[in-house]
Amino acid sequence: MAINPAGNDSGNIEGDKEVIVNVLGMHCASCVVAIEGVLKKTEGINQARVNLGTEQAFVRYDPGKTDVSRIRKAIEKAGYRTLEGHKESDQEEEKRLRSSEILELRIRFWISFILSLPIAYISMAPGFELYLPGFVAEHSWLVQLMLATPIIFCGSEFFNQGILSLIRTKRANMNTLVSLGVGAAYLYSLFITVASWKVVGKLPVHGVYFETAGILVTFILLGKYLEASAKRKTSEAIKKLLALAPKTALVVRGFEEKEIPVEDIIIGDIVIVKPGERIAVDGIVIEGHSSVDESMITGESMPVDKSPGKEAVCGTINKTGAFKLEAINVGSDTMLSQIIKLVEEAQGKKAPVQELADRISAAFVPTVFIIAIIVFAAWLLAGVEFIFALNIFISVLIIACPCALGLATPTAVMVGTGIAAQNGILIRNPASLETAYKIDVVVFDKTGTLTRGKPVLTDYLSYHSRNREEILALAASIERKSEHPVAEAIVSGARERNIQLNEVQDFVALPGKGVMARFNNEQIFFGNRKLMEKKKIEIADQVKADSELMENQGKTVMFLVSGSKIIGLVAVGDTLKDFAMEAIAALKKLKKQVLMVTGDNHRTAESIARYLGLDDVFSEVLPQDKEEQIKKLQSLGLKVAMVGDGINDAPALAQADIGIALGSGTDIAIESGDIVLIKDDLRDVVMALDLSRFAMKKIRQNLFWAFFYNLIGIPIAAGILYPLTGFLLNPMVAGAAMAFSSVSVVSNSLSMKRYRRSI
Repeated sequence: MAINPAGNDSGNIEGDKEVIVNVLGMHCASCVVAIEGVLKKTEGINQARVNLGTEQAFVRYDPGKTDVSRIRKAIEKAGYRTLEGHKESDQEEEKRLRSSEILELRIRFWISFILSLPIAYISMAPGFELYLPGFVAEHSWLVQLMLATPIIFCGSEFFNQGILSLIRTKRANMNTLVSLGVGAAYLYSLFITVASWKVVGKLPVHGVYFETAGILVTFILLGKYLEASAKRKTSEAIKKLLALAPKTALVVRGFEEKEIPVEDIIIGDIVIVKPGERIAVDGIVIEGHSSVDESMITGESMPVDKSPGKEAVCGTINKTGAFKLEAINVGSDTMLSQIIKLVEEAQGKKAPVQELADRISAAFVPTVFIIAIIVFAAWLLAGVEFIFALNIFISVLIIACPCALGLATPTAVMVGTGIAAQNGILIRNPASLETAYKIDVVVFDKTGTLTRGKPVLTDYLSYHSRNREEILALAASIERKSEHPVAEAIVSGARERNIQLNEVQDFVALPGKGVMARFNNEQIFFGNRKLMEKKKIEIADQVKADSELMENQGKTVMFLVSGSKIIGLVAVGDTLKDFAMEAIAALKKLKKQVLMVTGDNHRTAESIARYLGLDDVFSEVLPQDKEEQIKKLQSLGLKVAMVGDGINDAPALAQADIGIALGSGTDIAIESGDIVLIKDDLRDVVMALDLSRFAMKKIRQNLFWAFFYNLIGIPIAAGILYPLTGFLLNPMVAGAAMAFSSVSVVSNSLSMKRYRRSI
């Protein structure tokens, strides 16, 4: 199976290059907008897309006008750290840096937490009549200043990315709100301290906000640490896939067996795979037998037998015997590498609902800042003390940080596409994940999709006291000399049943009708109804009833004649794929209409449709007209999913709202599909739609709580309850609420890992 991970991107400009840059230090959707804004203003960059969940920038650029180093410098100018890409060394470096980032956040949190405890105690001591040592009681301002200042340095990143980014990019972000809120509390306290000392001549005991500034930073650092730790878990699917690829392989070079790095393997190399080893390349087995665990690629738990001529896939585990295979895809061309690339690209793209959230977040930060200033001024005009108004100003800035809003969609998309990939379902873009659950009608192609696409022996009956096995042996012995697909199915069916074949004489093919031959001096005819009519063979009532029953089931029936009597019937048919019946029943349970489109004759199509319980069938449809059938359904206002596998399905797959391509199909069909089913298991159609429903449920929950949190939090922080109840939100409580809102959104997305397929 070949997968084009890039797909068809209409924005691609010939000659452009693409790079994925890992970005460290993003916290909210405003960070995304800021980085995208800087990149789009950089000469030579034609497209820039930044994903908060994956913390990656996907950049398409003109190599004649810019390069990767300039792209990275543009991002770093906005106040963020960068790391390029996809090579193993880069991935190891990214892992090291992200681990280092989490460790640094943990250390900074614990330093802040330890220093915050005495600040909190000192600030509460007068009100609760707590004991303070003499020097501390007399110089509490000095002690708080000395404790709060290192905490401010622990949160210096907020100021760097908040204030410096605002100056450099002219865009505010979450860190801008944090730095303004914390900075206002700290600088005001410092100003009051210095002013009281210089002007009044004594040091203030009350009226300083060092504890607010310090504890706010501590809460926010805790939130960032928990968020970073949780976000790492959202990309576990990619990490698991990466871990599948072995680092070395045993290769035959000349007359020697050498263990070499996998990147040195070339197409045509003979790779030796021993029991328990992971397969290093995609290849064809040329020697040996074994069973291979392909569950990490396909999600299928049963090992698959491998013998000469069978394909083996990179990353799967050899279970029992040893075998040799010839490499046909290596390095980045292996199925595993293409799956990883496709999943990464899917996780990096934005669902429409996420783009809406990003646009809201871009305007949200400056709007909140304006609201904070207006509320601050309004309370001053109402005659309250400056400290009271400042308290409200800080609370509004802190509680309104849009981290949860920015994380609501990408984290759920990452987990959802990861779950799908681990079950052998490749979702090529988040828009498909968002749309799939809305589907009204699922249209299946017949041949190669609902059916195996290859005729097989299905029935054989005997008459006139003949033995059934004798009938099959005679039919297969005659057809062994024919090259017709029906003949191949009969001969294969006989061999699978260990039927002994015999030599026949005087074989003659009768085009369009059948064949004839002599066996044991007996004239044998084997053919269809036309042959019976030509030879004027009478069809008995029982034979006629049996043949019509099988024909109504969509099977091709052949009559075996000895002399002038029909002694047997042999039928072949394009059998249904495993689980086709279960998949269609499950789709109908989900209230989806299920249709079939095929070029087959009406009787065969109707027979299969009745057997499967389909709602309708479009038969005798030319390949080029399948797309028109999809358009007709869409013109009725229906959302349509098309499931297919062949070249003639590609236009219909592209036209449908969701195109679902089978992994066993042609490359062009796979490239036209929005969702690719690696396992060729029709039950995965049901899982794709159901997983879409589940993921969108989580996204809606995340967005609801993100919006609800801000809609409720901002008015409360602004003091709307104070005139009625006397309640005023403490900035420290606002900081804690802001920090844990992001963690709750990520945790809700991670809870998707409990998803279990329904069929």
